[in-house]
Amino acid sequence: MAIVYALVARGKTVLSEYTNTSGNFPTVTRVLLAKIPPSATRQSYIYDSHVFHYVVSGSLTYLCMSDSQNQHRLPFAFLSKVEEVFTSKYGSQALTAIAFSMNEEFSPVLKKEMEFYNNNPEADAVTKVKGQIEDVKNVMVENIEKVLERGEKIELLVDKTDRLNQQAFKFEKQSKRLKNVMWWKKVKMWLAIAFIVAVIIFAITAMACGGLTFHNCKSNN
Repeated sequence: MAIVYALVARGKTVLSEYTNTSGNFPTVTRVLLAKIPPSATRQSYIYDSHVFHYVVSGSLTYLCMSDSQNQHRLPFAFLSKVEEVFTSKYGSQALTAIAFSMNEEFSPVLKKEMEFYNNNPEADAVTKVKGQIEDVKNVMVENIEKVLERGEKIELLVDKTDRLNQQAFKFEKQSKRLKNVMWWKKVKMWLAIAFIVAVIIFAITAMACGGLTFHNCKSNN
């Protein structure tokens, strides 16, 4: 599972967004934002192999898109964290802010949290500790066509090349990390061997010279 896109909006006004790949997500999400009822709280919409998850809190909508239909807990944990940080940072400013006025400052936060929930094994553990599992079980999951008007269509385009490149980069990064770990293990092993050899040489020399004071060797000199 990977979260590939996220935004914070007030109604249809997007205040900040971030994606780690290429696609027409802004076009699709603008359609979705216009369809989300003010009374909604949290929901997921499936589109082919991708899922749009959103949380509505007050007049603000926190939305993300993931590439898996089988994982809902982490996307909603991600959205909860984004809501927490955004509310703490901006408070009532978001109620009157113009479109993208927070983007320069907040998109790096979206990127940081996205990378954490995508790559850090601890993310799932944090979610479980916060007791968000039961909440997600009650989230309604529907096909995106249910929110579209008759005859209305949207086409989601995702650049899979970017995703493959990111996965390749991640694999390369993990390989380098493993290589460094193995190198340090070898260094530690050779240092341990060198230390043992030095101790053996010292012990043999000490025995030959009459003890730790080396008095036999000193008297010969």
